Amino acid sequence: MKIKLDENISRHLKPHLQQVGHDIFTATEEGLTGKSDVEVGASAKSEGLILFTLDLEFADLRKFPPGTHPGIVLFRPLSMGPLATNRFIVNFVKETDMIALAGCTVVVDPTRVRIRRPPLDTDTPDWEEIPE
Repeated sequence: MKIKLDENISRHLKPHLQQVGHDIFTATEEGLTGKSDVEVGASAKSEGLILFTLDLEFADLRKFPPGTHPGIVLFRPLSMGPLATNRFIVNFVKETDMIALAGCTVVVDPTRVRIRRPPLDTDTPDWEEIPE
């Protein structure tokens, strides 16, 4: 899976995600530091990358509706310290079929994973919750 790390996620996470088989790109390496969320999202979209972020704005479905991007995963760990956040993200990635999240908006917190999938039909629920 190809993943872009937003600037608010430690660059030290990159080798850990590469170890588990993902291609990792960072907003910082691509000169996107300080750019708007819309610009970062557009960059990830144009490159076909799922975006990993800590930024709540990416959960705004009016700005980033499921199916209009390769995928957005918003992490909400208990601790925002870089080591704890990195562990939280690596554990999620190791336990998750990332391919199944393509095109989805996902919010991951310590007790559940909420997945907003692209619309298929009117009978599909808005959110799917998966207990942690």
